[in-house]
Amino acid sequence: MKEIKIGNKKIGKGNPCFIIAEAGVNHNGRLDLAYKLVDIAKDSGVDAVKFQTYKTKDLVTGSAKMAEYQVKNTGKRQNQEQMLQSLELGYQDFAKLKKYCDKKKIIFLSTPHTEDSFEFLKRIVPAFKIGSGDLTNLPFLEKVAKAGKPVILSTGMATLKEAKEAYQIVKKHNPKVIILHCSTEYPCPLEDVNLRVLKTFAKNFDCPIGYSDHTQGIDVTIMAANLGALVVEKHFTIDKKMAGPDHRASLSPSELKEMVKAIRSGKKIEIPELVLGSSVKKPTAKELQSAKVARKSLVANIDIPKGVAITSKMIAIKRPGTGIAPKYLDKIIGKVVKREILRDSLISKRDLC
Repeated sequence: MKEIKIGNKKIGKGNPCFIIAEAGVNHNGRLDLAYKLVDIAKDSGVDAVKFQTYKTKDLVTGSAKMAEYQVKNTGKRQNQEQMLQSLELGYQDFAKLKKYCDKKKIIFLSTPHTEDSFEFLKRIVPAFKIGSGDLTNLPFLEKVAKAGKPVILSTGMATLKEAKEAYQIVKKHNPKVIILHCSTEYPCPLEDVNLRVLKTFAKNFDCPIGYSDHTQGIDVTIMAANLGALVVEKHFTIDKKMAGPDHRASLSPSELKEMVKAIRSGKKIEIPELVLGSSVKKPTAKELQSAKVARKSLVANIDIPKGVAITSKMIAIKRPGTGIAPKYLDKIIGKVVKREILRDSLISKRDLC
């Protein structure tokens, strides 16, 4: 396993654990709050602060539903499009955040959720963190890999087979891969953590292994570091009582600082059998439901008339994940449409000759 460098930090055995403070969309669509999140991250001593970049119109169809945890945490039942628009920052905002992070001497990262955001971010980030929702979006992973920068893959909602498919397509074009065990539940109950998967990943992937933690509190993140996770990631917020989908499952500023101090000092925590769990990497029942919301499908980019052969320009890749998976894109190209497919609609096998 070769050492990987992100910014001025080295990731690999013998190096300090690389700690990512996940700001995500906890800025609630406000640049001033995003700046505050950078300040909190810097003060805590993490290596990097990470956001999420997207244009809502490119990310979801108008019919995409919210995940149940999002409904519960926001107290609203709206569609994903409405929720995400309220949390969206513009590209100019992220350019400003990058400059602010440089000034504060903290690594700026942001997850690209769309091809357009990837094209923007590749000019300003030292590495790409890919969210679990895009793990099965193999055409997208291939484009990201070809950019040549380190790629960090989260594996929530995935089987080991799916994680291997993603790893192999990135590795084919780019040796700088980091893979994170993750459970896409907010918050993740202790019985679904399964830290033994870290060892499974170490046996199956020749790259640095880490953990993206969605449990409440800081103990499980510290336990993952105790078990040798070379990268850890944790959501944090200004105030857990703020409105938004992720605040309740995030750390407070004081908790984030405490977590970093514990990891940096090598603090040991006894790991209960419940947290170690299974060594088998597979999605939980709740994750299978989340996958329908967070993963992506092949979607009509325009109104496609009956009798027309599909071209790549006619197809977009968007949430929800209830249609044809993006990895089948090449098999759909050239297929003749046997009934009209309206723009922004999921493409189904029934639509094709």
